[in-house]
Amino acid sequence: MNNKELVDKMNKDMNNGFILNNNYKLLEINNNSCIVEGTITETSLNNFGIAHGGYIFGLADTAAGIAAMSKGRKAVTLSSNINYLKKAKGNRLIAKTLCLKEGKNISNYEVSIYDEKDNLIAKATMEYFYID
Repeated sequence: MNNKELVDKMNKDMNNGFILNNNYKLLEINNNSCIVEGTITETSLNNFGIAHGGYIFGLADTAAGIAAMSKGRKAVTLSSNINYLKKAKGNRLIAKTLCLKEGKNISNYEVSIYDEKDNLIAKATMEYFYID
């Protein structure tokens, strides 16, 4: 299966629950990395009219989780940390993952979240445990 077919399949498989309700969409996937887009809507905003921190965290967790599962393994979040650097404005956010370390049972990822003008909004480190 080529990358486009894999992206299409994963978007179809993920078209439910949390990912669907938060308007997250997989744009690109490679071995241990991916890019996920979040479309910001009224339900993504906090009381100040900017993207809610939970929405941004969910995007980071979704992107890193997809990257952790890119080799066909089942993974769950073991631990995570996020630093919010700027307020998120605009209509979409992009999460880009980088595998820091892949182990037999645990993998670590860094996620950079950008707005549509390529401003760095947040940085997260995520640790995943393989359950299979």
